[in-house]
Amino acid sequence: MKRRQFLKSSGLISGGIYASNIHAIAGIIAAKSEFTMKKLRGNTGIFTEKGGTIGWLISSDQVVVIDAQFPEQAGHLIKQIKSRTSHPVDVLFNTHHHGDHTSGNIAFKGFASKIVAQENSRINQMKSAKSRGTESKQLYPDVIFQTSWKTKVGNEPVKAYYFGPAHTNGDSVIHLENENIAHVGDLVFNRRFPYIDMAAGACIKNWIMVLEKIQQTFDKDTLFIFGHALDPKAVTGNNEDLKAMGNYLIKLLTYMQKEIKNGKSLDELLKTNSIPGAEDWKGNGIERSIKSAWQELTMES
Repeated sequence: MKRRQFLKSSGLISGGIYASNIHAIAGIIAAKSEFTMKKLRGNTGIFTEKGGTIGWLISSDQVVVIDAQFPEQAGHLIKQIKSRTSHPVDVLFNTHHHGDHTSGNIAFKGFASKIVAQENSRINQMKSAKSRGTESKQLYPDVIFQTSWKTKVGNEPVKAYYFGPAHTNGDSVIHLENENIAHVGDLVFNRRFPYIDMAAGACIKNWIMVLEKIQQTFDKDTLFIFGHALDPKAVTGNNEDLKAMGNYLIKLLTYMQKEIKNGKSLDELLKTNSIPGAEDWKGNGIERSIKSAWQELTMES
């Protein structure tokens, strides 16, 4: 299949990039009528409502927030923070640029001392807002980094890592070192078909290696926070969940390489219901994986 034919068939041309991204993101967001504040370790926990999982550290003299969901949901979290401490947010991190993780940045204006993100994440945020004409509704990161960034909030060392293109070209991992909690954003869709943002520099092959690097960087006691999960209660986990996510991506590429070699068309492959060897990945959106793997593999040949 020629490149232009593929782009037309996968909805990535003539304004389709933005439209398909929005539909894909909407498909992975589970709207909830109520938010949940769940404690994990020490003064840390997660906030879930609508969009990517938010991580937090809240005490009398230190506040860290990781990701921001949407403005309304961010407002709910801010009220919770203010009910627990008079201390403002020392650092707000964005794990990547997608709207269900960063649209809520604007709610932190004047309340968060700084917003930190990997440099490509900030570029992608600006491009996305410009394409939608919503620049005035977006608060961009004011501190950016390339491969790593470290600070100390109260007595808590916090470090951000960038391991290369994966889910997008700007995914970072945020580690709360004392509590040994790492927020990996959308690098893990736990047992749920992932969104692979090829338009924003995603790379499935490198995503596999990124997950391996994360496992090598952190230890067996690290508690990971995931952006999304098939089971809403399973947005935290361990190294085994990272291995399982890597296995899904490996099996996806293996399956697609085999079927493309056997002459299967994209339309035929879009009828796939599950990925052989990774059947525990379920939910809506397998077509996102099929289209993205097809694009990555056919563009190489």
